[in-house]
Amino acid sequence: FSITVLGFFLLRAGIIIFFILECCNHEYTVDVFFRQSWKDERLKFHGPMDILRLNNLMASKIWTPDTFFHNGKKLTVQAECPMHLEDFPMDSHSCPLKFGSYAYTKAEVTYLWTRNASQSVEVAPDGSRLNQYDLVGQTVGQETIKSSTGEYTVMTAHFHLKRKIGYFVIQTYLPCIMTVILSQVSFWLNRESVPARTVFGVTTVLTMTTLSISARNSLPKVAYATAMDWFIAVCYAFVFSALIEFATVNYFTKRGWAWDGKSLVNDKKKEASTLKKNNAYAMAVASYTPNIAKDSSLPTVSKSATTDTLTKGKAEVRPVQNKKSFNSVSKIDRMSRIMFPVLFGGFNLVYWATYLNREPVIKDTEPST
Repeated sequence: FSITVLGFFLLRAGIIIFFILECCNHEYTVDVFFRQSWKDERLKFHGPMDILRLNNLMASKIWTPDTFFHNGKKLTVQAECPMHLEDFPMDSHSCPLKFGSYAYTKAEVTYLWTRNASQSVEVAPDGSRLNQYDLVGQTVGQETIKSSTGEYTVMTAHFHLKRKIGYFVIQTYLPCIMTVILSQVSFWLNRESVPARTVFGVTTVLTMTTLSISARNSLPKVAYATAMDWFIAVCYAFVFSALIEFATVNYFTKRGWAWDGKSLVNDKKKEASTLKKNNAYAMAVASYTPNIAKDSSLPTVSKSATTDTLTKGKAEVRPVQNKKSFNSVSKIDRMSRIMFPVLFGGFNLVYWATYLNREPVIKDTEPST
């Protein structure tokens, strides 16, 4: 870029930048090689020598530009970078670097870009040490700020960054998805397996709580919910709903009611009545002993016939004992096996399609008029 001081000289400077972005502090660090050269018409020397060499004492008396970085904190510039984390971790940011004259107003010093954005500001190929971001590009512009002492020209360069999502997929998203899937395994267990289903429900809820706290600790303390917060909240809701589903199934099981609307109490009464009748008949046959001497007209009954009668009575009782009293698979479980995966799959489809296809909003700074 070039800096023109009206009536005095033409100043040229170049920037090569190495920078690191700190997301949690809303700032980034820039190591700047900032070089300036200018031509001062007041220092013209007419003499036999082409080059007039000066010592260090004379150098302190020569006018030098007072360029400084407006949003910088020190020479190794630690500049402010305002961030909006609503789309975290699929967010994009535009980090500005502003510089201009400290004491000279617009009427005394005017800054002008002499080349396009790709040539005016150069980022070293191996200089962007960014583990969580991709440098999309940079734009340059010019602003004019007003103060009580006058108007000042400010040159701006915006670095456009997009966050890499790979780290967060491995550390947060995949564990959350696997935890939700694990909570839905309990739907395939019999409703009599109370200990196993209780372990599934409580363990997955505690796991989601730990993942939520861990993900939140790596973020700055913001008052709004990020995209990751919404994902974790929905996953937590699915896991907690699976636990509530088991509690509902267990409640109807303990009450002795099947979910198809039929009562098991009447069936149990019928089985008990049939069993009682069969036992009474078997006891009567077993205790009956015919007296042939007293009743000569009574035909002789062999012992084998009595045994056959008892065997038939006992055989009639066995099918009743093997009959199940209730259905071990609840209708609620059958519906949950389909409803929960479909809803969770639909949520993931909408979530990833919304955030991954969203175009980053890049602020392109235009010269002020």
